[in-house]
Amino acid sequence: MLRKGRIMKKMKKILAATMAAAMTMSLAACGSSQPETPAAEDVQEAVEDVQEAAEEVAEDAQEAEEEVADDATEETDMRVAMVTDYGDITDQSFNQTTYEACQAYCGDSIDFTYYKPEGDSTDDRVTSIEQAIDDGYNVIVMPGYAFAGAIVNVASEYPDVKFVALDVSQYDLDTENGGEFSEANVFSAVYQEELPGYMAGYAAVKMGYTKLGFLGGMAVPAVMRYGYGFVQGADAAAAELGVDVSMNYAYGNQFFGDADITGAMDTWYQGGTEVVFACGGGIYTSAAEAAAKVGAKVIGVDVDQQATIDGGYGDGITITSACKGLAATVNTLLEAIKNGEWDNFGGQIQNLGLVSGDDLSLNYVSLADSTVYTDGFTEDDYKALVADMYSGKISVSNDTSAEEPTAENVAINFQGNLK
Repeated sequence: MLRKGRIMKKMKKILAATMAAAMTMSLAACGSSQPETPAAEDVQEAVEDVQEAAEEVAEDAQEAEEEVADDATEETDMRVAMVTDYGDITDQSFNQTTYEACQAYCGDSIDFTYYKPEGDSTDDRVTSIEQAIDDGYNVIVMPGYAFAGAIVNVASEYPDVKFVALDVSQYDLDTENGGEFSEANVFSAVYQEELPGYMAGYAAVKMGYTKLGFLGGMAVPAVMRYGYGFVQGADAAAAELGVDVSMNYAYGNQFFGDADITGAMDTWYQGGTEVVFACGGGIYTSAAEAAAKVGAKVIGVDVDQQATIDGGYGDGITITSACKGLAATVNTLLEAIKNGEWDNFGGQIQNLGLVSGDDLSLNYVSLADSTVYTDGFTEDDYKALVADMYSGKISVSNDTSAEEPTAENVAINFQGNLK
């Protein structure tokens, strides 16, 4: 509107200059008694004024046109597509959280959709990514380490497309690439899962639970870091309280629950297990179903699963969830792309964890807001725990090289893969 006003003023200037020029030439043509040379000079000056004003209007009009084009590009050029991992957008975990974060950020102003691969293979994921690109999407969001192979296959082929990955490590990419992998159009966030795992294990024992279980989806690095952190936290709390703690520890070898895994959880709970950390996509369904039968408890993972688990299996089942900031990561990256700040992230693998010991909302790993605090583990206890972890007073190992976790104060019954 301001530029339109300036153009209108200059149009008036042209009109005034043109009228002045016309009057000057009219007087000269009528045989004015004024000397001929000054009249000619006046005409020339008036003509030059008209030309100058016209050039200024043309320049302003061109700039206005370019600004409109730029604004239109900003609004339409960024098109976001998410491709799902093993599950779908209703898994109440990794995929759903990523999908909802993308959807919420894009709203009505940025074109967004998602694609679900037909099968669980790199080829299937590549096909979905390329379909999204063929459909005009230039920002591809991918949750899960299984996308490593697809990224290696497609990133260099589409240098103008920005790939945002969650939980795909440098090791995953290098392994798939057969050597070091780096592309300027790829960003991935990995998380220090051992930290929220530790928080959950520590909290569970301080809350009074001494018979624990860890049910991982598959023995992949992220799940193992959760589990090994869980053991370390329980071990530390057991030492502080001087209590005996035991733990069943196993992997379902899949990221969803079924009758066989529910049967194994029935055995755990009926054998005295009080709370199970169900860590791996939809595998929580088996733990929650078994817990509900005996009034036992569950710990959720990745996102705050309290509403989902309690809503589906009974109030009070979920005591906490070990969370990582998937939505915060998605928002940060999409905002950076929108603002033309991709260079601050492109080509990087960032390992996200605690960034503050005071403002817990800034951290990329945490316990859920819905945590059921007790006299043994209060909200102040949680804040003090985070502060000590941030300061380094509490050190949590992320070493998962050993086939199974060990502890000094927790008796671990390691069962490997249940299936």
